[in-house]
Order: sequence, then C-alpha cells, then structure tokens
Amino acid sequence: MHNSLIIIGFCVVLFIEFIILYFIYSMHGRIREITKTLTHQYNVIVKIQSILKNKSATNAVAENAEMIYQDLLQNLIPIMAAIDVMPRNTNEHPLWRALGGILDEYAKNPFALEKLRRCIKLDVEVARSVDNYMNRADSFLNHLTTTDPDGILAATFTDGLLGQSLTFFAQAKQLASQTNE
Repeated sequence: MHNSLIIIGFCVVLFIEFIILYFIYSMHGRIREITKTLTHQYNVIVKIQSILKNKSATNAVAENAEMIYQDLLQNLIPIMAAIDVMPRNTNEHPLWRALGGILDEYAKNPFALEKLRRCIKLDVEVARSVDNYMNRADSFLNHLTTTDPDGILAATFTDGLLGQSLTFFAQAKQLASQTNE
C-alpha cells in the first residue's frame, strides 16, 4: 500500500508538472504573439507619425501658399512689364495667369526669350527680379519635394507652370551671361 501511494503521488506530481509545462508553453506562444502584435503596432505608429509630420509640413506650405504666391508674383510684375507681356485672361490665381501669359507669349513668339535676355543684361532691376523669382520658386519646389510623401504635389508644380518658368528664366539668364551686348 505504501508503494502504491508513492506511485500515485509520483503520478499526481508528474501530471501537475505536465499541466504546468503545458501552461508555460501556451503562455510562451501567447507572449510571442503579443510581441509580434506590439512590434507591428509600433511600426504602424512610427509610419503614421512620419506621415503626419510630412502632412503637417505640407499643410504649413498650403497655409502659407498665398504668401508664397504673392512673393513670386511681386517678382514677376517687373519682368512682365520689361518684356511687354500681359497675363492670361482667365479665372486662375494671378500668379498662374502671369506665368501662363509669359509662357504663352514664348510659345507664340520665341523672340520673347531674346527680349528677356536683353532685359536681364541691360536692366539691373529685371535681373534682380529674375534672380529673386528663381531663388524663391526653387526653394519652394525643394521644400515641396522634401515634404511631399508621395511626390504628387511636388510633381504637379515642377511639371507645371512653375517648373516651366524656371526653365525659361534659366535659359534667359544663361544667354545673358554668355553674350557681350
């Protein structure tokens, strides 16, 4: 009887140990799943934080866009007067009408590039306005490029009137620096 009690006690202890091992193993699996879930959630939170930071920067640009547009337009007005170009007659923002007028004139009459080259060469105010416009427009595009997470907004400005005007003004500046007139 004494041996059978020892064997029963041993079996009970062994059974309890198996139950404890089962709980430890199942808890380890649950902890592994929780760790995986928390790691995934952390990565998602970091990604959301990055997107919100970029959105915040993009929203700051959008909120300040009118000031940026007005600054660019103020530099375009003397240039347009010097090369005798009128803005487009549309309902767009005055900046886009001005840029459209310059680029439309250049498309109709390539001599507009020569007129601008001469003005840059001979008129210090026009040269300064072209430099100011190009610096401000370029920094605006660079800021958009760095803060736009998917690049759609930056590409719209770069491929649009703003980017085209920078190319036009850069050509005129380069020609002005090369000629001796």
